[in-house]
Parts: sequence; C-alpha cells; structure tokens
Amino acid sequence: MLQNEKDGHYMSLAINEARKAEELGEVPIGAVLVMGDEVIAAAYNRREIEHRAVAHAELIAIDQACKTKGAWRLTGSTLYVTLEPCAMCAGAIVLSRVERVVYGAPDPKGGCAGTLMNLLQEERFNHQCEVISDVRGQECSEMLSAFFRGLRKRNKEKKKSQNGQNRF
Repeated sequence: MLQNEKDGHYMSLAINEARKAEELGEVPIGAVLVMGDEVIAAAYNRREIEHRAVAHAELIAIDQACKTKGAWRLTGSTLYVTLEPCAMCAGAIVLSRVERVVYGAPDPKGGCAGTLMNLLQEERFNHQCEVISDVRGQECSEMLSAFFRGLRKRNKEKKKSQNGQNRF
C-alpha cells in the first residue's frame, strides 16, 4: 500500500473516533497513533465529558501510546488527527517525539501545524515533525461544520424557549 493510501486509511480510523465524540455531544475530533502498521492508540475529544481543558484527542492518544509502549518517546510514530493540532497538542507532539503528523481540516482559529504558526516544524526546538495536511480534509471540515451548525441551532432554540418562559 502506498503512503498516501495508508494515510487515507488511518485518517478514516481517526474520523471514526471523531464520530464517537460527536455521539456524546463532544466536538468531533479524533486521533489515531500508529507505529509501523500497528495502531497503538485511538482517542477522541473528551473535554465536555471529563470537564478537563486538556482532554483533547491528541493528548489522550499520546498518553495511551506512551503507556502502551512503556516510554515517553514515540519515535517512528505517526499521529493522524481530524483537525489541525492546537498549541497545547503541538507541544505534546514535539515533546513526545512523534515523527509525522497527518491532519484533515485546518484550524483557522487555533492551528499550530501551519495555519496560525507551525510549532511542529519550529527549528529552535530539539525535535521537528513531518506535517501532512488536508488528508480527507473536506470530510473532516464538513463534520465539524455540521456539528457547530447543529450546536448553534440547538442553542438558538434553547434561548428562544427560555425567553418564551420568562414572559409570564
């Protein structure tokens, strides 16, 4: 299998993780960490469920992978994630020595793998990652857009309902 086919395959697994998050009312972001051809961790956003700012899919996957490998260095690994990593996740990726990061949708408000800045390839750090963007990007982007569209609609209906109850 060619590398771009592998990237598409593993991104589909990350998308499946994102769908699990969505079913729970979480922002649909999923991550899969691979070494060789073996998935060593899979995770999805859990910030709302766990009430933890650090419960991002990438961080959970990195933590699982470190426990699985019994080491904090994830040299030779590839992280697949449906949304471009934020600054916090980019820092963890660099510190855990992930070799490649493959992401789906860019994050114009917080992306730190090339959109706002590129922490993953910052030469002043002692580790840099290869970054591959836009793998199944439209699918990832549409999933996020649909989620937030639905959230805004539910919030609008909730506000409308509350306003109607406050009249009496």
